[in-house]
Amino acid sequence: MTEGSTHSMALPLIGAMESAAKAAGLIVLSTQAGSDFHGEPTTSFTFGLNTDTSVERRLRLELSHTFNFHQPSLLPEMTSYLREAALRLRNPRPDCYVTQAGLPIRFDSFAWPFHRSTSGADTYLVHGTAHLEDGTASPLHAKIAASMTVTFADIVPAPEQPYAEAFIYNAVRKTLDQGQMEMIKSGNRQPVMVTTRYYSRWRKKFVFTDTDDESRMDFLALKLYWLSGVLGGGQPLWIADSTDAQYLNTGVAQLSEAAAGLAREGLAQLTSDAQFAAASPRLMERADHYHAILAEALALTKPAFNEEMRQGHTNM
Repeated sequence: MTEGSTHSMALPLIGAMESAAKAAGLIVLSTQAGSDFHGEPTTSFTFGLNTDTSVERRLRLELSHTFNFHQPSLLPEMTSYLREAALRLRNPRPDCYVTQAGLPIRFDSFAWPFHRSTSGADTYLVHGTAHLEDGTASPLHAKIAASMTVTFADIVPAPEQPYAEAFIYNAVRKTLDQGQMEMIKSGNRQPVMVTTRYYSRWRKKFVFTDTDDESRMDFLALKLYWLSGVLGGGQPLWIADSTDAQYLNTGVAQLSEAAAGLAREGLAQLTSDAQFAAASPRLMERADHYHAILAEALALTKPAFNEEMRQGHTNM
């Protein structure tokens, strides 16, 4: 299905993407011509697992108009991205994530691909929004301007969504964990700096947060409580998500082990293939605990100097 007009130059990209999506178990629901921050043409794809067009089970992918991912350095990661998307779309809310500090958030409105800064800074930028998604229709959100330096850009295979989405989402989560971004009702874009501090050149991998077995189980329990129990109506979630594994500086096998550990404690209900898990009634009984963690995490995102300035306690 095609919506809008697409320049003839996009036809090779559309054909290649339809084939790649089919191989990953996805259906291209629509394609649409668009433009990036500087007005250069892009092509947007909307994927689903089937003809179900519910917004919650869609993936939107926007690529530069003439992007060619059929290159040895690009094809494997695109293939992996689409295969994982097919698994993530089985989540009740595939656009939602949790932070280690305890915030359930939803990412949307990211304007891919990266664009060069117009302020004269030697950086690439991508804009998007992170919303607090706690089941109360909260208005709290953060408008984001995520940037990476030109030096860091050399690490990334391409400045396109499939090659950068995971580390951008994880940099946002890390920034929230550190209390360096505020969840507010309105406001300007807040910076998220992605630098080589988030990347180990000798290990050739991203590094965000060191974790152990216990902290990974805590994280997964938090994820199951919010994304399965509160937002998902008890539906199961995909466990071995590589975006979470990157965020926690671990492997997908360790995430599966954490899920098995939660199941042994009666806090998770695994599917027969152990790929997915749902929040158990016992886990949902801990609502007060997770709402207290949420309140602490939100408090962390409110810089103390803001409160002092609001009360007139400033030397400015």
